[in-house]
Amino acid sequence: MTEGPVGPNLIRLAIPMIFGLVSILLINLVDTFYISMIGVKELVAISFTFPVTFTLMSFSFGIGIGAATVISRAIGEGDHHRVQRLTTDSLLLVALIILCVSGISFFYLHPIFTLMGATDESLPLIEEYMIPWLLGVVFVVIPIVGNSAIRATGDTKTPSIIMVIAAVVNAVLDPIFIFGYGPFPELGIQGAAIATVISYISIMIVGLWVLGKRERMLTSNWPGFAEILLSWKALLYIGIPAMLTQLLFPVSNAVLTRIAADLGDATVAAFGVGTRIESLAMIGSMALSSVIIPFIGQNYGAKKFDRIRSASRFFSRFALVWGATAWVFLALISGGIAWAFTDDPEIQDLIQQFFWIVPFGFAFHGISQLVSASCNALHRPFHSTTINIMRLFLFLIPLVYLGSQIWGTTGFFIGIALGNLATGGIAWFWFRNSILPGSLRE
Repeated sequence: MTEGPVGPNLIRLAIPMIFGLVSILLINLVDTFYISMIGVKELVAISFTFPVTFTLMSFSFGIGIGAATVISRAIGEGDHHRVQRLTTDSLLLVALIILCVSGISFFYLHPIFTLMGATDESLPLIEEYMIPWLLGVVFVVIPIVGNSAIRATGDTKTPSIIMVIAAVVNAVLDPIFIFGYGPFPELGIQGAAIATVISYISIMIVGLWVLGKRERMLTSNWPGFAEILLSWKALLYIGIPAMLTQLLFPVSNAVLTRIAADLGDATVAAFGVGTRIESLAMIGSMALSSVIIPFIGQNYGAKKFDRIRSASRFFSRFALVWGATAWVFLALISGGIAWAFTDDPEIQDLIQQFFWIVPFGFAFHGISQLVSASCNALHRPFHSTTINIMRLFLFLIPLVYLGSQIWGTTGFFIGIALGNLATGGIAWFWFRNSILPGSLRE
């Protein structure tokens, strides 16, 4: 990561991540597809679960960002003992956090989803999915942080292979558990959650082997609580703001779902399908933001600031091209997407509207994601959080609410697009003129 041309190196690192991230996003998409075959009620229920499951996973994303940042910097500085300590302690930390949070969520399931606008009809179905998912979520979050540690070394192929394994296992198990093939009973929406948990258990085993045996980034030495607390302090300095940043995404989804619920179940279903496809469409910027953290981290540790400056120029151009291409492509195939997920004419029409309007802001949403990741890598995590708070409370929610009041579901979608556009433009201007250290600017 510290040698060679910047742009081609970033693309080389990002390509495996695209395949890996597509695989993980396919887990949600495949779940949604099979559940949509059961009925509209189940599709609405699974749309409500996404903000909550993503909220819990956001804790692991935050710790993963913290781990990738501090581990990559330790690698750049050549401190292998610190690399081992940080890797081991990051896995322990995320397991403890998620056990506490999932336990609280288990006891407050009904109030959480009632607040989001779920009806009495949807709550039993939501509970069927969430209970097995919560019981196994610790197995979901450990490989997420483990993959971040592997990426910190500059290896993006192995984490991608690990994520592909999870997607394949989930795709095989989903129809078996949902519809009940062979000796397995028909579990419906509950079967989708069980398949997801089992798929993550499989990659947790693989990931721990890679970290422990191949990369030798884990240690069984017990240094005492003092040294572990030092590791946790370094991880949480980046991790807490990163967790808050990651939590803003499901919070925004929860608020938007609540606004959509006031517009009707058809809007909720269309929004649920749209957000899952949106994640796939944003995969290029997501992959680049995953590798930009270890890239900047290693070069920051090696004091190669010119490479960081070149990376910032490259990712801004990349986000604009990728976002514009995704918008055109999704608009053209929106009818096919709608047909694949439902035979309800009203929902089909709203899904098509989503893909004609919302992707207009994808390019600028990509820029804000990449600026946010770069701030974390430069050890400016609170700037990253500020950008995302601005997106949610200053632009996204007000514009979506205003649009929904004036133009209904169409205005709801316009508000999302304009919120992303405004955030991306302001984030880039702020990053280039205030956040990027003077020594890194041209």
